Amino acid sequence: MPRAATGYRPLLRIPGAAAFFLTAAVGRVGIAMTGLGLVWLLHARTGSYATAGLGSAGFALAEALIGPQLARLVDRFGQTRVLPCCLVAHGAAIVGVLASTTPAAAVVAATCAGAAVPQLGALSAARWAHLLRGERAAELPSAFALESLANATAFLLGPVLATALGAVGNAALASAIAAALILGGGAALAAQRRTAPPPSPTRGFARAGGPPSADAERAHGERSLSLLRPAFLLLALLNLAIGLYFGTMGVSVTAFAISHDMPGAATPIIAAASLSGLLSGWLYGLCRHRTRARRQLVFVTAYLMGTAVLLPLAPSAFWLGAAAVVTEAAVPPTLVLLNVLTEKAVRPAALTQAFTWNNSASAAGSALAASLAGRAADTWGASAALAGAPLAGLVLVVLSLVLHRVKTVALAGR
Repeated sequence: MPRAATGYRPLLRIPGAAAFFLTAAVGRVGIAMTGLGLVWLLHARTGSYATAGLGSAGFALAEALIGPQLARLVDRFGQTRVLPCCLVAHGAAIVGVLASTTPAAAVVAATCAGAAVPQLGALSAARWAHLLRGERAAELPSAFALESLANATAFLLGPVLATALGAVGNAALASAIAAALILGGGAALAAQRRTAPPPSPTRGFARAGGPPSADAERAHGERSLSLLRPAFLLLALLNLAIGLYFGTMGVSVTAFAISHDMPGAATPIIAAASLSGLLSGWLYGLCRHRTRARRQLVFVTAYLMGTAVLLPLAPSAFWLGAAAVVTEAAVPPTLVLLNVLTEKAVRPAALTQAFTWNNSASAAGSALAASLAGRAADTWGASAALAGAPLAGLVLVVLSLVLHRVKTVALAGR
């Protein structure tokens, strides 16, 4: 239960906090535009949805696989050194997409753009964890709720803007705007050195050119092991499970609307659910909670599973919208709690990697569920596809219960 009301204003009054949060938020709008913008652009250039889908898939797959490796470099060398390199590479790749003259070149350039896209959400979350470590650690849930709101807003506005520009024949402009937002927000973030977490070199040297010190070798081993602890592995699986929910809903709601001869109903259903999530995330972040985060996660995922059961039972688009609204309210608190628990489960020196692996796991779950939901909708109908949502909720509950029973290993030096 809430113990004392807090708010977002004290967080944003921390010196430098508002600046890095807002610049990262701007960049995330560009990231949210990029995938769909590539679909519009490549289809406009080639007339082929297959090429458009291949380019978008290449972007997403490269982001999921290469992102954690870039995050490892960020943890080792620092945000202010690695981020500019990512921005230059991403910008060059987008220029390659815009200038490509063959479908193959466009797909390759789009894949390179995904490999270099900066993980601005993870970078911003790592800065909050750095600023609030110690006496202000109790404010981390509010900070991560703020991050969740920024992410939800970006993925509400970004696809709408990309679609609006693509639909009127300005697909190239949509990709250019997306790149400008990413490069501008990322460059502004890189310039803010005061709030950046300090780098933690993988190997330390007693002197220039000398052998690695014993302390540095031990720290490297402990940092690597922190990503292999049962608690973090369970958290990665939980992120994969919430991705299963996202992927199921994205495909199934559209299939339901079309099967009921109301294709236009998909947009208001998704918009209403998104607004419900924004409201619940905002309210959750305003409160301090006595209950431990792992127990809260059990309660929230149980609520998600219970309400998601209503989705495949919906007889009409109106009832599906209502069920989606009450179910979506559980999503932002779940994401906040997963971030809070991740911050506790790994060492600070590996935190950017941990957040990025979580994002990749969620993306993988979403892609898998989207494919399965599409096949289920084709074979058994939209209601059968929607059954994937409570199944994802069941997986979340089971994993949350297992996590609740895992003994937390104290991390020295935190």
